[in-house]
Amino acid sequence: MAAHEPFDFSGRVAWVTGASRGIGAAIASLFAAHGARVVGFDLFASPAMEEVCHRAIALDVSSFAAVEEAVAPLLQSKLVPDVLVNNAGIARDRVLWKMTELEWDQVLDVNLKGAFNLMRHTVAAMRATGRGGSVINVASINGLRGKFGQTNYSASKAGLIGLTKAAAREVGRDGIRVNAVAPGMVMTDMTLNVPLEARQAALAESLLGKLAHADDVANAVLFLASSMAGHITGQVVQVDGGQCL
Repeated sequence: MAAHEPFDFSGRVAWVTGASRGIGAAIASLFAAHGARVVGFDLFASPAMEEVCHRAIALDVSSFAAVEEAVAPLLQSKLVPDVLVNNAGIARDRVLWKMTELEWDQVLDVNLKGAFNLMRHTVAAMRATGRGGSVINVASINGLRGKFGQTNYSASKAGLIGLTKAAAREVGRDGIRVNAVAPGMVMTDMTLNVPLEARQAALAESLLGKLAHADDVANAVLFLASSMAGHITGQVVQVDGGQCL
């Protein structure tokens, strides 16, 4: 009998939020390449997302009602996720004493509430299948250590780590594993808008002498979703080249 290929996701369904570009696009593409039917969500469905995904859905993940409405027909059409990747995230950087209420709310609503919304409206269906499953939340090393000028972002990612650990306790007996990845600085289009001195500082922190690319994060997510990580839950895997050690 041929050995089971742990990274073969044929016949399985993977949902990925923030799938139009950057890390999310890399994750969606990698799961599709390994046979999964990918359902991608983003505020706007890019052509690349539509090409890779079995279903590409425009969605504001920060809206509880909008997520509920988008998820219901998917669950009814036998697209219950075996893998849920909460990757959607934004940044509105500003020092604490200059940050507006809107900047705080926007970041917490997308980065933290968005993950809750997806989990809230899918976990019951995942439990009901009896197949188990995997949830991976994309956090950040700045949720572990804090970052100057990112009180909102750091708080949202720290909250996401807490959500990960609490949810892992709640659904473990159903065979659903919940983990997080915590990237350091990743070279994406969004990162190119970061001041050069900030990118140089991140590079100086890296013990490997380089910054991550989106594929590095996608590979870690694929591993955590696979049977190779079958006894791993409630954990935070840093993908940062040693930036936060």
